[in-house]
Parts: sequence; C-alpha cells; structure tokens
Amino acid sequence: MVKSAMVKEGETTYRLRAGDERARLDKFLATALPDISRNRLKGLIESGHVRVGGETIAEPAYRVKPAAEIELTVPEASAEAAPEPQAMALDIHYEDGDLIVIDKPAGLVVHPAPGNPDRTLVNALAAHCGASLSGIGGVRRPGIVHRLDKDTSGLLVAAKNDAAHGGLSQLFAAHDLERAYLALVWGSPAPAEGVIAGNIGRNPRNRKKMAIVTRGGRPARTRYRVREHLANGCWSLVECRLESGRTHQIRVHLTARGHGVVGDPLYGGKHGGTKKALPPAAAEALKQWHRQALHAYRLAFRHPLSGEYLEFASEPPADLQSLLAAGRK
Repeated sequence: MVKSAMVKEGETTYRLRAGDERARLDKFLATALPDISRNRLKGLIESGHVRVGGETIAEPAYRVKPAAEIELTVPEASAEAAPEPQAMALDIHYEDGDLIVIDKPAGLVVHPAPGNPDRTLVNALAAHCGASLSGIGGVRRPGIVHRLDKDTSGLLVAAKNDAAHGGLSQLFAAHDLERAYLALVWGSPAPAEGVIAGNIGRNPRNRKKMAIVTRGGRPARTRYRVREHLANGCWSLVECRLESGRTHQIRVHLTARGHGVVGDPLYGGKHGGTKKALPPAAAEALKQWHRQALHAYRLAFRHPLSGEYLEFASEPPADLQSLLAAGRK
C-alpha cells in the first residue's frame, strides 16, 4: 500500500494505491487510515468524497481492485453540539426505563442534519428522556436505532440507555423484528403478492436519490401484498414488510416495479404512473397531497433486555385516511 497526504485550508486529501488483494472500500480505508473512525469514513464515502480510478464511488461495500488508485478528501471536522432539549408533544405507544416507542407524525425529522438543526424527534426525546438517553448513536443521534423519512409517518423505537441501544441494534442487524408499512401506490402491482429484491445504493446520476444498482450497493428485500384497489384501479393500497432496512427501500423497490408511492416528490410518484384517469374525488384529494403516502403501521420485537415480546400497531394519520377515503369513492 502506498499513501500520501496533501493538506490545504479546510481539508486534507489522501492519495492511496491498493495492494494485491481485493477489499471492501470502507475496510481498506479503515486499515490505511486508522486515525479516522470507521463511521466517519463510511459517511465520507456515502457523501461522495472518495474517488477510485478517477470515478466517484459512494458505496462502502465497493470492492477495490488490486493496484487501484484511491483519493479521499476529508473536510475539516467541525465540533458538533449536543441537540438542545425541546419539549414537543409525543404520541407514545410504549415506554419503560430502557426504550420508548413513538408514533412519528409526517413532517417531523428524526435527528438534526443540515437544513434541520433543531425541532427534530431527537430534540423532543432529549427533553422527554433527559440525561438517560443513549449516547451510542453519536452526538446528533442519541437513542436513534432506525429512522423514518421526514414525510413518512408511523412507529419508531428509540433507546433510552446504551444497553438497550446495543440490544436493539443487534435485532435490526439480524432482521429479528417485524416492520410493516402501508403504501398507496400508482397502478396495480402484479402479481398481487411477492418479493422485490435488488441491491440499493446511491443513484450515480442524482446523489439525493437511491436506486437499485448492479454494482455495489447493499442487498435489500421487500415483501409486498396488495390489500385493496382504489380509484378505479389507478391506485393500490399495498402492505410492505422489510427483510432489510436500506435508505428509501420501499420507495425505491416499488418505483423500480413501476408502482411509485403516490405523492412521492423524489421518485416520481407525484405525477402518477398509470394511463387511467383518476376519478374526480381522488383527483381533487391528490391536489391537496404533498408527501409520499407511506405509513409504518406495525412494529414487533422482543425487548432487548427483558425478553418480553412487544407488538404495536398504528392507524394511518388523518390526512392519509382522507386520501384513502377519496380513492374509495
């Protein structure tokens, strides 16, 4: 392995040459640059700061070829402040000394990020749980084990201490819990029940989007079942169960099948996916709809510390109920 570094104001660029063995990009960089944490390196890869052979690679699992030239640019790290506790109303389905299950409303961001520095679920949890909130998730994500997109509603579990955080993380890593969603999609998926599989990674043409990729990415499987046809066949209410947990997984998988989630502004579900004309009631309701019609309605798992089996259900929020009602007219 050969490496050099060039430092200029605000960033450091590392240039490396791989050895004779193929290795995952994240593992290769972690070995070559032990002073940078594995999580930091993963974030740099996913945010487009790594080039291999002159090509930007955003997949940590990408296999580095022997003798490949790799360039990593590391921006100067800024100190992160702990999220400010901000009291907010929480719809709590369950709480004990170890964890809390919340029904997240659409529009609420899970943790602070650029563009959303506060008024997030983490800020609300910091106010509600106080100093007990688990710190394993990092400064910006205390207690967070999994996420829901800002405009996806539904059930989410968070850890209140490090022991619970570690146990929940193991459940998610082993896919040893049940997560089910309701998605209103365009058209009628065929067959009416099945599995959608395909590695998910960053869309090479749009860094804000994910996509099914043929190289790299992470394996993903979504089980789906059509529950109901609505709006004279223009829409279908689909139940989706995750066998993996990738960013935007349901939205990406359904879109790849030609059945985008109704209202999805990122993956094309906003403008339809069927040649049939929407009935008047559905068309009028759609004019008022401004997010993806996706709701995490079921969550079930064994308590990571007590072993008790816990299961929770959540009815779709009022706005989604109204959209479904319009589709039934």
